[in-house]
Amino acid sequence: MKLLFDQNLSRKLTNRLADIFPNSSHVQFHDLAEKADTEIWEFAKANNFCIITQDADFAERSRLYGSPPKVVWLRCGNVPTKQVEALIRSGKEAIVMLLSNPNLHCLELH
Repeated sequence: MKLLFDQNLSRKLTNRLADIFPNSSHVQFHDLAEKADTEIWEFAKANNFCIITQDADFAERSRLYGSPPKVVWLRCGNVPTKQVEALIRSGKEAIVMLLSNPNLHCLELH
């Protein structure tokens, strides 16, 4: 269960959430920070990542194309990294369910 944090989220989340989502990464670590959504999507698909984003574009892409990759759309607005971490931690069970269910493609966390 690897998460790929989108550019709009802090790189610090990879370390802060390593206890519950090990092997997660950030787009900056793969030279994807300035790349188009399509390239990020294809990278996540090829490398078995679930995209974590605040960008509605990935959620819409998920609705159009399904998965992989799966998408977690964080609907918390522009908040401190600590709050984003807390939201992901509180949504851990829902994220695990998303990743294990082939019929689910996108999860919105509020």
